[in-house]
Amino acid sequence: MRKRGIALVAVVGLAALGIGGTAVAEPVGADGRIDRQVVQRALDRLTTEGGAAGAQVRITDGRQQFTARSGVAEWEKARPVPLDGRFRVGSVTKTFVSTVVLQLVGEGKVGLDDPVGEYLPGLLPDGDKITVRMILQHTSGLYNYTAALPLDPAGFEGIRYKHWEPREMVAISTAKPLDFPPGTSWNYSNTNYIVAGMLIEQVTGRPYEAAIGQRILRPLGLRDTSVPGDRVPVPGPHAHGYYRVDGKVVDVTKINPSVAWAAGEMISTAADLDRFIDALLDGRLLAPAQQAELTRTLPFTGGYGLGFEEVELPCGVKVYGHGGSIPGYNTYLGSTKDTKTRLEGSLTTSPDGGNGAGLEDLLNEVFC
Repeated sequence: MRKRGIALVAVVGLAALGIGGTAVAEPVGADGRIDRQVVQRALDRLTTEGGAAGAQVRITDGRQQFTARSGVAEWEKARPVPLDGRFRVGSVTKTFVSTVVLQLVGEGKVGLDDPVGEYLPGLLPDGDKITVRMILQHTSGLYNYTAALPLDPAGFEGIRYKHWEPREMVAISTAKPLDFPPGTSWNYSNTNYIVAGMLIEQVTGRPYEAAIGQRILRPLGLRDTSVPGDRVPVPGPHAHGYYRVDGKVVDVTKINPSVAWAAGEMISTAADLDRFIDALLDGRLLAPAQQAELTRTLPFTGGYGLGFEEVELPCGVKVYGHGGSIPGYNTYLGSTKDTKTRLEGSLTTSPDGGNGAGLEDLLNEVFC
């Protein structure tokens, strides 16, 4: 799910706790373009004023790779963020889902411009007008079901461990009118990817997570990436995320992620996400025709393709990837199109406010 930027994520300064950043890398080499000290300073700003309790990143700089971290794994404890830690990736899940749908398109099992109603009859009142492409590109007009949920810190406690069925979430959306006629505008709606997950299940006859496992996770060896379903813990080493509710610090690391399902439930690591985006942009997961569709945009989609986004930074460099946000975690996945420069990482939320300081510095140093 994608609710808010890091500037709005709760954060508290860690300087009073004596917690600094730890870069795990050799000094920059003669052929290294990225200054690792600048990266470290950016992460330290994120965890002292920017909006994160902890941060971990993996960066590819040509033929070099390094990792860095800052902040703490648990609130008011000195244990650093694990460099190989797992985290909830939120809406980065959408890129995995879109990749599977595009694979099915390449196999002739799904038509990208077919109405969704051909595959899921009766699910959407406007299923005869909304195409598979519109679902993947957020141009369907479907109301975003998460906008109707209490995802603020106080309200989230009431639904934190609830099990959600995909049809239940779609019903929240279809109880509202379309935001606009299908195909005429763009609005980021998590409902689209609930529908995409259901489409995968209908076409393959298997749970959508099985398709992701068979088609992406196992071929790429992404052993630390999972689709948790109703499982509430984050497995393996991980940093914790927090809210502040009625003045009290609440650890929100454990949740039932079925509330996000195919729109944002997955768990991964920076190393696994790096392998995924490298394979995806290198054309190892999609045939050429579907590879072209992945990044094809429309004038009104703001650079959003099919579960994949193109962002032009102020320096003129174009970065491809996706961001994700879910209670406790904010994730970033980005790469230049030639995959020579890549950045993956996670920021955990802290109980007090932050201003996003450090994020722009990090992106500029890595990509510009």
